[in-house]
Amino acid sequence: MFDLAIDSKLRSCDIVKLKIGDLVSGGRVRSRAIVIQSKTVRPVQFELLEPARTSILAWLEARGGTLDDYAFPSRLDGVTHISTRQYARLVDEWVTGIGLRSEDYGTHSLRRTKASLIYKRTGNLRAVQILLGHTKIKSTVRYLGVDVEDALTLAEGTEF
Repeated sequence: MFDLAIDSKLRSCDIVKLKIGDLVSGGRVRSRAIVIQSKTVRPVQFELLEPARTSILAWLEARGGTLDDYAFPSRLDGVTHISTRQYARLVDEWVTGIGLRSEDYGTHSLRRTKASLIYKRTGNLRAVQILLGHTKIKSTVRYLGVDVEDALTLAEGTEF
């Protein structure tokens, strides 16, 4: 789930609602997927790297289910998806389990991680904007916590 959250850059409300069919095609975990985001009602495409595909496959093999089932079912009834609150608890347990401060990390940290790395490596705000599904570049700048002038300076020094 955590590999998927980092690779997909999806909000927690979208992670918990993923269905097996969103992640699997032809008996294999997709290398790319498209999801309609709940907040923006816009499609966002993401790539799933090999580590994420491997962990998703292991989870789905253990979990079982059909393409129409939620990938992460509720522990209460096994039919509905887990809640965003339960997802947050799992992230908190994982973070503290590996020795990090839970105050510093949460579900949104997983969404932000890859976007921040891509921006730092490329300086390409537009690419990050597309990957996050933001409609306005100002939202992406604010989301990354960068100064507009710094972003423009970095972008000027990057060849496209």
